[in-house]
Amino acid sequence: METTNIDKVVFEAMILKVRNFKNRIESLCSKYKNKGLDQWLDNQDVCLILNISPRTLQTYRDTRKVSFSRINNKIYYKVSDIEELLKSCK
Repeated sequence: METTNIDKVVFEAMILKVRNFKNRIESLCSKYKNKGLDQWLDNQDVCLILNISPRTLQTYRDTRKVSFSRINNKIYYKVSDIEELLKSCK
């Protein structure tokens, strides 16, 4: 096992930088969480929730059984739309 010794001042500077980074990440996460972005699901999430294949999900999109939004070639679904689809299937 190899050990490395560092100066206390250097270690404290490293800790300070890590804490600042953590604070910036938390700030960004809270900023976007408040915008309702957690109300959207991607293909993988929907397939897992509905227990269907990606091809079946594509068929649902093609037949307009479920609405979706496309952003930069990635498809997203509103949680409320998926809940409605579940209700209609029961």
